[in-house]
Amino acid sequence: MAQIREIKKRIGAVGTIARITKTMQMIATAKFTAAGQRASASKPYAGMIDEMVRQVATKAEEYSSILIDGPVEKTGKELLLVIASDRGLCGAYNANVLRLALGETRRDDVDTGIEVAGKKGMGFFRFQKIEVLQQHAIGDTPAYEDVEAIANKYLERYMSGEFDAIKVCSMRYYSTSRQAAEVTQLLPLAMPEGEDAPKAKSGEAEPVYEFTPSAGELLDELLPTTVRTLLFQLFNEAAVAEHVMRMIAMKAATENAKEFGRTLKRDFNRARQGMITTELMEVISGAAALE
Repeated sequence: MAQIREIKKRIGAVGTIARITKTMQMIATAKFTAAGQRASASKPYAGMIDEMVRQVATKAEEYSSILIDGPVEKTGKELLLVIASDRGLCGAYNANVLRLALGETRRDDVDTGIEVAGKKGMGFFRFQKIEVLQQHAIGDTPAYEDVEAIANKYLERYMSGEFDAIKVCSMRYYSTSRQAAEVTQLLPLAMPEGEDAPKAKSGEAEPVYEFTPSAGELLDELLPTTVRTLLFQLFNEAAVAEHVMRMIAMKAATENAKEFGRTLKRDFNRARQGMITTELMEVISGAAALE
């Protein structure tokens, strides 16, 4: 009897877990849809800025900028922004990003400073006893104004020569079935060269542009905008990847809970049948003893 009561309690607990994970899956699905729409809406702007920089760069052959060439005097210091999540239950999202970031901090050829966006990242580096220079509170719905403020500080610190390079370790979103943790170099920017340079399509004449003001002056304005746009896109992709990985993790948890619930029900039925059989045997044995 005690075994049956214990199984019934476990069936109830597993059912509750399945309902919770199902609800979390539905919430993650809704957030994933919204985050995906935000990321898709920002891609045309980011793509157009990138295309403008590439076109102008081809006409500014003598152009030189610290944002492209890097600082003249190297300090041997780099800054790494790690984008993690504020909440868990999102599969291997944080584990993959933080593992990659930890590898970057252990490089011997450079002194890497760490900044973190996300509570899970902050907790991880505290456990590893690694100093975090600053924690940013962006959340899972990045606002351009907040990301722009971070990018402006990075530009200011980089231009002052505090760091040789600024990188971002985050989860990149490619599709619902593929997300990958990557380190993206924010500064200095990589200019198109060789095969990456813009070219006219086959059978089309190469476009000819006249720039007013000059190409150099345009790049002075476009390059900082490119940095801000790239950082915003990285935050958006990280948010999309977080939601889709949580959605997948909660779906798997719900299915596992339901499967375990079915196993418990079979155990419950067997235990009840065993108890009924035992009681019947006792009744039969008692009746036989009276004969």
